[in-house]
Formats: sequence, structure tokens, C-alpha cells
Amino acid sequence: MKLEKKAGRLLLKKNRTVACAESLTGGLVSCRLTSVPGSSAYVHGGVVSYTPEIKQEVLGVPQDILRQYGAVSAETAKAMAENVRQLMQTDYGISTTGNAGPAASEGKSVGLVYTALADSKGVFVQEHRFTGSRSGVREQAADAVLALLVAALKQDDGDEAQPEDETDTAENDGQD
Repeated sequence: MKLEKKAGRLLLKKNRTVACAESLTGGLVSCRLTSVPGSSAYVHGGVVSYTPEIKQEVLGVPQDILRQYGAVSAETAKAMAENVRQLMQTDYGISTTGNAGPAASEGKSVGLVYTALADSKGVFVQEHRFTGSRSGVREQAADAVLALLVAALKQDDGDEAQPEDETDTAENDGQD
């Protein structure tokens, strides 16, 4: 079963809602979630924040974070997920930010991606280093954040909290 269907099934079962803040994926995560029939019951909306200005002005990512760490950073992904959750008043906020190519940006290599999930327990951030084409990196980023959402939903019984402010490094060779 595709990740968006798994996430949708769990969101419905647990009566939870989600909102997306996307940069490099450009709406791909929202598109995948809303491709599932009945998704209006759990998807509240999304923001494609492709520029630092939109990250700051719409999503409320502090200028200090953008200046110190850059748009492609764990800190930015964390702020995006937290703030879209608050903005859309959802149980979960998920975010993607990274560099899909074709060239390094802000001194960050192509394939460097951060995904984040915010819920009532805190924020969990993952760092990824994907390989492949621009579209391949974007697809891998969407898969990663949807997998993060599915994992959080599976734990959403109040027993296990997401680690707060933790960054997990994940390597991926694009051979999924």
C-alpha cells in the first residue's frame, strides 16, 4: 500500500488531522495526500514556501534561523512543521526543505533534505542525503516525510512520544 494511503487510513482511524509545509517538494506531499478519496476529512491544507521570504512571512520561520542556518537546515524544517501545525490548527504538521538540484545552494549539496513532523509532544527532524535526478530527490523526500507521518501515527496511542528536537541522520542511495 502506498504511504499516502497508509497515512490516510491511520489519520481517519485515529481521527487526526495534518497540514504540510513544503519547499523542495513544491506541493508533491499535499498532492499525494489529497489524491486519496476522503482526504478532506484529515488534510487541512498546505503551504509551498519555495523562498526564504515566504518561509519567514507566511510560515513564521524566524529570520535569525534563516540567516544563521539557511533555508536548508534542520532548524528551518522544525520551524516549518511547528508553524504550519499552528497555522492550520492540526494534530500534525509535516515539512520538507532541501536541495533537489541541479547545483549546490547555500553551500548545501544536492540531495541534502530535511523532513520534520510536529505534534503535541514535540518535533522530530530527520536529515537525508538522497541521490538521483531532481525529480527522484523530490519523490524520495515526499516518501520520507510520509513515512515519518505513518510512523508517528502508529505510535499515537499516548504511550511513546516523538523525541523532541532530535535530528536523525538517514542515508539513502536512491535504490528504494
